[in-house]
Amino acid sequence: MNVLIAYHSDYGSTEKMANAIAAGMKVSQSDAVITLKSTEATGLNDLIDADVIVFGTSVHMGSMAWPMKKLIDQAGKLWMDGSLEGKVGGVFATGGGFGGAGGGVEQTMISLYSNFLEHGMIVIGFPKSLPAYADGGLQWGPYGRTGNHEGMPSGISDAALAAARSYGAHLAETSANIITH
Repeated sequence: MNVLIAYHSDYGSTEKMANAIAAGMKVSQSDAVITLKSTEATGLNDLIDADVIVFGTSVHMGSMAWPMKKLIDQAGKLWMDGSLEGKVGGVFATGGGFGGAGGGVEQTMISLYSNFLEHGMIVIGFPKSLPAYADGGLQWGPYGRTGNHEGMPSGISDAALAAARSYGAHLAETSANIITH
């Protein structure tokens, strides 16, 4: 199973979550080949070569970061020939907005999934029964709150990273079942 985790990280928190998801995937599927790349370094061939595509982004003003949107817009070229059809997708996000979940995180994750669904991909959410869901999960995927009460970056919690590892293991196990059947 070839996995691409493409992410945009402003202060390093989204990158830490990407690494935690990769670690969880390796625990579940030790033979998985996992590639982590920034969205800026991700090309269309990376998407085509992957069996599983995971997108992660920091939330910017209620939406995904523009480098992630740029990658998604470039991948629109792949829609015409169905290059991503049948691949498995997952998402995660970080954000420091005010409010318990951070402003715009659900909207951001839904937007990422919307693009996957447009391509005919199979998407995998984050069931509430999984470990660490209560500390960093939404039904869409793991989320790490990274801002303090002043809205400034304050890093990511160990609990959110545990949720990311849990989601990674679930994503790898579910993907393996889909890919082999």
